[in-house]
Amino acid sequence: MSERFGYFAYGSNMFSRRLRMRTPSALVISIGFVEGYRLSFDKPSRRDGSGKCNIRPTNSPADRVYGVLFSILRDEEPALDKAEGLGKGYEKSQFKVTTSDGPCFAAAYVGEEANPLLLPYDWYKEFVVRGAIEHKLPASYVRRLQIIEVVTDLKDERRRENEAILNGE
Repeated sequence: MSERFGYFAYGSNMFSRRLRMRTPSALVISIGFVEGYRLSFDKPSRRDGSGKCNIRPTNSPADRVYGVLFSILRDEEPALDKAEGLGKGYEKSQFKVTTSDGPCFAAAYVGEEANPLLLPYDWYKEFVVRGAIEHKLPASYVRRLQIIEVVTDLKDERRRENEAILNGE
């Protein structure tokens, strides 16, 4: 049996269908949160210039980033690293994730740069919102995600490709 590792998805990979396209072995373990951080969409995408999810320290215990704790085969870790842009805008860090079963440690990707003027594409934010709904994150957190301002992706092919994933096509 292959070794597995814990992965904390707080952005578009919360949407299980998207993550399983990248790492088919992904199993949901729990939902949880990282304390003392806030979610932002300020990580510059090197592919398209839009804002991608990021996790930023605030050092305030009241701030929380919610997400999904997955278990993934270690053999698939390079594919996830590549999809997440490890070394090309994201670094991988270990975080203490609080779950209903208690705390655990899991890997998460953190943006190396930030640009607070960036906005996410509509389809990208939809991955995040649908993942949050799919895994029943707190309703107040889902509402905060739903009101985040977006821009329309003008590249039709990319938009259609991502909308097809969202729609299970």
